[in-house]
Amino acid sequence: MTETSTRPSTRLPVPPRVARFLVLTAVFVCAACGLVYELALVAIGSYLLGDTITQASVVLSVMVFAMGVGSLLSKRLQGNPALSFAVVEGLLSLVGGLSVLLLYGAFAWFSAYQPALVLLAFVIGALIGVEIPLLMTLIQRIRKQDASEAVADLFAADYVGGLLGGLAFPFLLLPLLGLPKGSVTVGALNAVVGVAVVLWLFRSQLGRRAYAALTCGLIVVLGALGLAFAYADQFEVDARQALYRDPIVHAERSEYQEIVLTRSLDGDDVRMFLNGSLQFSSLDEYRYHESLIHPVMDGPRADVLVLGGGDGLALREILAYDDVSSVTVVDLDPAVVELASTDPVISDLNGDSFEDPRVRVVHTDAFRWLRENGREFDAVVADLPDGDDVGTSKLYSAEFYALVAEALPENGRLVVQAGSPFFAPEAFWSVGHTLEEAGLAATPYNVDVPSFGNWGFYLATTGGAPAPALPDDAPPLRFLDDDLLAAALVFPRDRRDPGVEASTLMRPSVIEYHQGAWRGY
Repeated sequence: MTETSTRPSTRLPVPPRVARFLVLTAVFVCAACGLVYELALVAIGSYLLGDTITQASVVLSVMVFAMGVGSLLSKRLQGNPALSFAVVEGLLSLVGGLSVLLLYGAFAWFSAYQPALVLLAFVIGALIGVEIPLLMTLIQRIRKQDASEAVADLFAADYVGGLLGGLAFPFLLLPLLGLPKGSVTVGALNAVVGVAVVLWLFRSQLGRRAYAALTCGLIVVLGALGLAFAYADQFEVDARQALYRDPIVHAERSEYQEIVLTRSLDGDDVRMFLNGSLQFSSLDEYRYHESLIHPVMDGPRADVLVLGGGDGLALREILAYDDVSSVTVVDLDPAVVELASTDPVISDLNGDSFEDPRVRVVHTDAFRWLRENGREFDAVVADLPDGDDVGTSKLYSAEFYALVAEALPENGRLVVQAGSPFFAPEAFWSVGHTLEEAGLAATPYNVDVPSFGNWGFYLATTGGAPAPALPDDAPPLRFLDDDLLAAALVFPRDRRDPGVEASTLMRPSVIEYHQGAWRGY
């Protein structure tokens, strides 16, 4: 190491080597905290909106730009770098620690999520951008060295700290504390390390008033974060309730999603939401599930595969046929199946379908399971979430349907829930083209489900396009009959195929079509 001087330019309470180590440790911790803030902004966006790619792109681009702005602004703060660094870290810990709660509140009460996200990403990025230039000055005041070597040391500590923060976020903070409390905890750590290092190590550069102000500021920041930690759970409950019309009777965040049950004040309408999207209403779910299941059961049905359907309601309709010998349910989230099996209202609604000995449940990704599957099924039911984000779009890809086709015998059938032909016509018709791309012949049909609106399905085979019909031995139904099913084949002129393209893994056009859907409704 080339040094111009080994004598510190400021009085320190410890030898220069130790002081330098402490500053680099602070760089390490602050870098870890900064990356956690960044990941938290992406995570809350994916939780609330589901569009991970867009949220990550917005956060990363805004923060990187803001870091450049912050680096330029740091020129004005070099007069007293120790004081400036402590103030920056105090502000960063407060804004970053509270960012998740602030965004949740903006989403729940003010419908201002996107502006709030951009603002917070910019503020956090700018504060992070100020850090390194100030730290460079502090390092040089401890012991002069070549700028290139000082930068190398700082960036090494910064990057390794980023690695720690990136790994701690999904494997430690989220499992132990959850997103709101985890962010607050990291904010408190950021404040203690960033401000305390200055208060102790560089106290000779601070006047009495500055020292007292920083001490009080640290206490205020920690107090605010402590209150936020204490009331985070109640805040989340209140914000979540603001998003739903009816009182919430159950809420949990599983490994994969947020699961919410609501019940109307009269007790008649129980609804399940996954990540804010309605899955069913007890008032009219039978319309959806009768339309989904009974046409696909008009043929061989001894062995049935259900992809999704963790609420057990499609399973209820399948098990009404005594000649069904086995049903395999592949659903990613065990928490949904557990709730559907134990909640008295839902288990009563699905007829305790998961207790039937003919049912086998597999908790894994449907795409992965199909790739490894070597078995054929007479009927396949794809009752999956809409393909409106990266995680679910692959379940509406030509590659996915090709795997399904491999699991069908020559006379096997597939039914797909395909969203709303009225509210999302491009996404709906894209599913049909994607089935054709995979070598399946499909027939579209649609019904009205009041809680969803107009809803559509595809019945497909590996042979010719099938004509949806009810089995001769269909059980008594509340909604569907032959006349209604014949009418379900008719689509109004303004909701017919607009000429869209198929969706693939490399070109998930279904995401784009969903993004343009439901506008004005």
